[in-house]
Order: sequence, then C-alpha cells, then structure tokens
Amino acid sequence: MAALETTVEPDVEVRGQTRLAPRWKVILHNDETTTFEFVIHLLVTLFKKSAAEAVRLTYEVHNEGSALVAVTSFEHAELYCEQVRSLARPRGYPLVATMEPAD
Repeated sequence: MAALETTVEPDVEVRGQTRLAPRWKVILHNDETTTFEFVIHLLVTLFKKSAAEAVRLTYEVHNEGSALVAVTSFEHAELYCEQVRSLARPRGYPLVATMEPAD
C-alpha cells in the first residue's frame, strides 16, 4: 500500500494598503462665443448635472472665468475634456475644459 503524501502550504501574511487612484478635477473655462444654452445642455447631457446645477455652473463659468464641473479618475477626466472639445468645435464654439490633480 502506498503512503499518502500531504503538502502543507505555508501561512502567508499579506500586508499592505489599498490605495485609491488619484482624483482629477475637470474645469470648464469661459469664452466670449459659446452660448449659455450650449453650456447648460453640455452640463446636463455629458456631466449628468440637474438643470438647476447646470445653470448655476454656467453662471459661475461666466462670472468667475471657470468652474469645477467634475472630480473623477484620470481617464474619465481626459475623456471629458476631449468630449467637450469634440462637441463644441463642430458648432463653432471654442469651449475648453482642462484637468488638474485634485490634491
């Protein structure tokens, strides 16, 4: 009769911290050409803001020169900036969104 072999796995203790991916701000900038209607529409459809929040942010962009419209991952922030440009340019609007680290 053959002897049974047993394998003993060593206890492994894993220590470490789960780190969250850095967050990025998406900032919409004022210009003299883009209409309020287009900016509001963009904020509602692209950034999923309520109509009231979109109007408030549009006035902030207009009065302050820029407004923070999203805080998200690097990839989403980059995509938002490209989508703003891609939606604005064909309509003749120079609207710009930029991204920066969210500290």
